Amino acid sequence: MKPKFVSLLCLAIFLPASLSAAVTPPVKLLRTPNGGLQPQAVAGADGTVHLIYHAGPEMGGDVFYTRAAAGSDAWAKPIQVNRQRGSAIAAGTIRGAQLALGKNGRVHVVWNGSAKTLGVSNEKAPLFHARLNDAGTAFEPERNIITFAYGLDGGSSVGADDAGNVFVVWHGRVPDGARGEEGRGVFLAKSADEGKTFLRERQINPATSGVCPCCGVKAFAGPGGTVAVLYRLAKSGLVRDEQLLLSRDGGQTFQVAASDPWKIGQCPMSSSSLTLAKSGVLAAWETAGQVSGALLDSTRPELKTRFTPEGAGQRKHPVIAGNPRGEVLLAWTEGTGWKRGGRLAWQLFDAGGKPTAEKGARDGVPAWGLATAFAQPDGNFVVVY
Repeated sequence: MKPKFVSLLCLAIFLPASLSAAVTPPVKLLRTPNGGLQPQAVAGADGTVHLIYHAGPEMGGDVFYTRAAAGSDAWAKPIQVNRQRGSAIAAGTIRGAQLALGKNGRVHVVWNGSAKTLGVSNEKAPLFHARLNDAGTAFEPERNIITFAYGLDGGSSVGADDAGNVFVVWHGRVPDGARGEEGRGVFLAKSADEGKTFLRERQINPATSGVCPCCGVKAFAGPGGTVAVLYRLAKSGLVRDEQLLLSRDGGQTFQVAASDPWKIGQCPMSSSSLTLAKSGVLAAWETAGQVSGALLDSTRPELKTRFTPEGAGQRKHPVIAGNPRGEVLLAWTEGTGWKRGGRLAWQLFDAGGKPTAEKGARDGVPAWGLATAFAQPDGNFVVVY
């Protein structure tokens, strides 16, 4: 029997009373550096914030990397990630570059290669991976990770852990599979040497479920061999549940940990979010125009919490972050769509999982735009959009 999402559990019982009663931290809003699109940020163990963004045409732009010291808004001079200029895609919003921090804080970036710019067919579009060099001054030349599972459409993702493992995830055509979306699968290519070499990709989702072709996928790798993957399945033309795959053995085996049902007769072009917080792995996703967040159970393959912001609307592209006090920020876009911008919105939840007074909205999300969020060492949150 497939496990379901369950009710929110109180997180405050794990915190000292002095912390659980702390004043709600503010939420700071920042624009993406240099007018960039689709920012992705990760805060390292030392508080340094690592950020990537897309610049240039949506069908053939470039990916840039920058960083800021803990608690600072001053971004360093950006470094171009891709050696092949114009080789990155932003169209569709969910196809943008993704970021992970690995062993000793090494930065790993993956992005959908632009078939138009690279002179290849859409069916042979590459999935590139590049890693920051040992000196932290430039990115090594990118490499195409795909060996057979082509048909890249929706986004790709990357996760990395402190042991030197790197996990690149995407969805593509299953060899000899059914035609269309039901013949797609989620594939994983693993590296055990910090991204120097990768094993051949293999399918990790159940063979009985296809994949929504133009929806994103999100990967996360954490301590203890945890690897989590969020994707949207596709079955019978209407079933498009968001599904969580979970591995506790370093990506060797996966099982379905949870599923959120959604029946819709078209691809919603959705994205999702996975991140590590003090309380565990946090996830966020979209269902039927609403966004939700949850906390992954640290001992069992299921989500033990779920929380959803008040109200309703055309909500998309959720991002989630947690701070050392157990508070959780959920941010998303409203009104965005194909070639259409919208506004940013956010809601802060306290350590007990209840919505706080800290919420709001701000116009100015550009076409193809979304947001990213992280917690600073003092517990304050930052949203970049």
